[in-house]
Amino acid sequence: MSDLKLLNRKLLDSKVSDSKLITLLKVCISIGLCLILLGIYLHNFNDTIHAMGVSGIIISAVCVAFGMVLSLPTKMYLTFVLVKRESEQQQ
Repeated sequence: MSDLKLLNRKLLDSKVSDSKLITLLKVCISIGLCLILLGIYLHNFNDTIHAMGVSGIIISAVCVAFGMVLSLPTKMYLTFVLVKRESEQQQ
């Protein structure tokens, strides 16, 4: 959680607007989901990765891992920003 607070503080200090931040986070989510799907495709359907053995499994696992790293924290932060914005609009 401290990483998200640090990210929030840095972004506020650099005067990034909310719309640009949301766009950047959506791009990170999209790239993350694409990497996850690529890893699944490589693991299940690609014969070259299958022929590589353990190295192929590592390649597909790295794609899935980086995809999860990109997509999960940004979803939490994006949800936090949207809930905060909604509560400010209701007041």
